[in-house]
Amino acid sequence: MSLQGSSFSGPLPRIVGFSANLQRPSKTRALVEAVAEATGARLRADIRLFDVVDAGTGLGAAWSRDQLSLPARRILEAIENADALIVGTPVYKGAYTGLFKHLFDFVDPAALVGKPVVLSATGGGARHALIVEHSLRPLFGFFSAQTVPTSVYGSDADFSDGILVDEGVRGRVSDAASQLAALLGALAKPSASFEAAPAAAFAAPNR
Repeated sequence: MSLQGSSFSGPLPRIVGFSANLQRPSKTRALVEAVAEATGARLRADIRLFDVVDAGTGLGAAWSRDQLSLPARRILEAIENADALIVGTPVYKGAYTGLFKHLFDFVDPAALVGKPVVLSATGGGARHALIVEHSLRPLFGFFSAQTVPTSVYGSDADFSDGILVDEGVRGRVSDAASQLAALLGALAKPSASFEAAPAAAFAAPNR
């Protein structure tokens, strides 16, 4: 299972996957996990996965960084201390979720400079696909992060029982994972320290 708030250890590259789904299980989490698994097949890495729901209500209630609850602070610190990020958000009203942005409002602007980031999103249909380029990429451009060229977007039709099945999207997952591994400067070598949540947690198709 994912190790929420756990500390990194060892010399392996540290990758954090963060999904802004507002419920669990979700398609967004499944998409972030797909990228994490594909990256783990190419790169020995210490990978941690978090959902915004892991932060609890303390995230939305915080007006400043020092008001964050311990679970929310641990996610924030994991993001800042990672060597690379895989981020995903569901699309609501044509944009990323408010809590996704709220968390990154607390991130130290210097913490993500040059950090490789895979961008992903899920939505009800293809019309939301450009959110990645129009919203997510500019956000991480502000942080001077190094976003990988290939972004990943999945719509409802691309999943079956909460599992990503569309070959085109799976191809983009593969490309993004390869680019992330290359940016981390590692040899393409399987055997990552990847700990996923139980498969049953991803069975429902909700976003």
